[in-house]
Amino acid sequence: MDQRISMITLAVDDVSRTRRFFSEGLGWTPIDEPGGSIVFFQIGGSILAIYGREALQHDLGRPVSNETSGAVTLAWNGRSEAEVDAAYAKALSAGAETVTAPTAVFWGGYSGTVEIPGGHLLEIAYNPFWPIAGDGSVTIPQ
Repeated sequence: MDQRISMITLAVDDVSRTRRFFSEGLGWTPIDEPGGSIVFFQIGGSILAIYGREALQHDLGRPVSNETSGAVTLAWNGRSEAEVDAAYAKALSAGAETVTAPTAVFWGGYSGTVEIPGGHLLEIAYNPFWPIAGDGSVTIPQ
């Protein structure tokens, strides 16, 4: 198996609200599925899926936890502290709620975290040790 993640799926109660956060709030381009129970966003070489909790429970044939924060977080890396501040402000204006404001962190970077509509956490960070390519991909130096 290749070392990669093809898709990250977030189960949410209100697909439309979470879609609006990413599309209208952050300016991402959605790819909607008929029926409105799922929306996809192409993110570099991977896909972010926003899935209705009930629809996902039906597909899986088992309950999906309502717990959304803490166990898994998404992260978006900027190229500078200023870019983090701008993205953080944009996320808040799009409906996210503050968890931690951007600040210098112990590992040498700059980071803040928001709770996006649907309850999941999004870290917005600048990591001076991980270069970001022109296409937005992040590489861990060897």
